[in-house]
Amino acid sequence: MWAPIIGNFFQIICVILGLFGTYQYRPRYIVVYCTWGVLWVAWNIFIICVYLELGSLTVETPALTLGAPQSISWWREHGIGCQVSNATATSTNPTVSGCLLDFTYVEMIHAAIQIVLAIIGFIYGIYVVYMFTEEDDSFDFIGGFDSYSAYQAPQKTSHMQLQPMYVDGPAVE
Repeated sequence: MWAPIIGNFFQIICVILGLFGTYQYRPRYIVVYCTWGVLWVAWNIFIICVYLELGSLTVETPALTLGAPQSISWWREHGIGCQVSNATATSTNPTVSGCLLDFTYVEMIHAAIQIVLAIIGFIYGIYVVYMFTEEDDSFDFIGGFDSYSAYQAPQKTSHMQLQPMYVDGPAVE
């Protein structure tokens, strides 16, 4: 099962890239993370469909094994409570019994958790990109931090409001 391992490698790289983009205020990195998140959800839906054997998909699908003849899920032999018999170095299909959960269910639960985490990460990423790229319109370059324009009279007076000072005296040239 080499394709899921390669997919997990890219997932780790993209999560690191997304965290770096958040820390460094780089929205493009977060957009890359969000784009990967969509692909990651699609991949995990594919994995669930493989283990449910929907249509012509099976666990021995060449897309998962990348052509490796002895590629099996790690959970097949190492599941919770599994007892392996007839396991030798040359054995390609050892007998496994006593598993609390069949490896297909473990793989599907793992893929479902990955989907939930990717959706949460996608929503968070979109929110962070929105917050980084939102223009702050509360600053008025002419009137300062006031919420009203410099050309309008203020609604109420305040002793903290800046007012122009006119000083009588000689003209400075």
